[in-house]
Amino acid sequence: MTSHSRPLVIGHRGAPGYRPEHTRSSYELALALGVDAVEPDVVFTKDAIAVVRHENEIGGTTDVASHARFAHRRTTKLVDGVPLEGWFTEDFTWEELSTLRCRERLPELRPASAAFDGQEPPLRLSELLDLVRASPREIGVVLEIKHATHFAALGYDVAALLHAELDAAGWGRGKGALIVESFEPTILAQLRARGVPGEYVFLLEADGRPFDLVAADGDAAPAYRTLASPAGLDELVGTVDGISVDKLMLVGAGAVAIPSLVADAHARGLRVFTWTCRPENLFLEPRHRVGADPAAHGDYAAEWREIAATGVDGVFVDHPDLGVAAFGGREG
Repeated sequence: MTSHSRPLVIGHRGAPGYRPEHTRSSYELALALGVDAVEPDVVFTKDAIAVVRHENEIGGTTDVASHARFAHRRTTKLVDGVPLEGWFTEDFTWEELSTLRCRERLPELRPASAAFDGQEPPLRLSELLDLVRASPREIGVVLEIKHATHFAALGYDVAALLHAELDAAGWGRGKGALIVESFEPTILAQLRARGVPGEYVFLLEADGRPFDLVAADGDAAPAYRTLASPAGLDELVGTVDGISVDKLMLVGAGAVAIPSLVADAHARGLRVFTWTCRPENLFLEPRHRVGADPAAHGDYAAEWREIAATGVDGVFVDHPDLGVAAFGGREG
């Protein structure tokens, strides 16, 4: 993706501060508000269609619970080692999933977005790529692959499915810049080995371990924080092009922050992205909160200045207009 002197502003799930996440209108608004790229999360249906959802569990982001004919599909599954109860994309065909309508994930926090509940079906990845391609300016796609190990255990060849879809769309070959990211390095390596053109970015949480490595190596799997150390970053060189980290690792209080992380990564030729810049008090560091209302906007601009000062290469935002204003407008 084109080099910028300020961070890339990436519409995280579109513009979910204003519309239910991962809907067409959320992405359309993000494009209209000037983002450099958008970030779709991808999971799969029963018939192996790539769909844009934050999780494979859809009870909290669609109206599936109101569809009596799907009531029997409510179940509990282990996803990345954690039991989850609800409805799961892999139990629905695309035709069935398309009958559902999207809902705001955080209605109490974002009631204005919740006002758009029930209006739009989920998107296929192919539909999102078509939407972005139709933009009059070049927009990148930051494609996050969710729960690859979980889907592989169910018999999905995730790398082959995504390779075929991206290849058919020509994405990354002159029709749009592509960044592929995941919390699981195995799927990144598989796609890279297939020659899918783009940048590869390893997502790092402030705590925990990559589930694919846990599934393979158990307690011997490295922690994300170990992988963020200078020695860990050395191991990543040549396997990925960058890392994307929880903002707590950059500006969090106490020992959770790694002050040298961006400089350490840049010294090794790795780009650094961070997630997620949100203005509501609930998501801000305590020193930047204003008042007691978790939904009210705190001093987000101060927190975002701290993030920009670390030298990050890209930021994920829920409110694209605020992100563009804070981190700088489009160049060129």
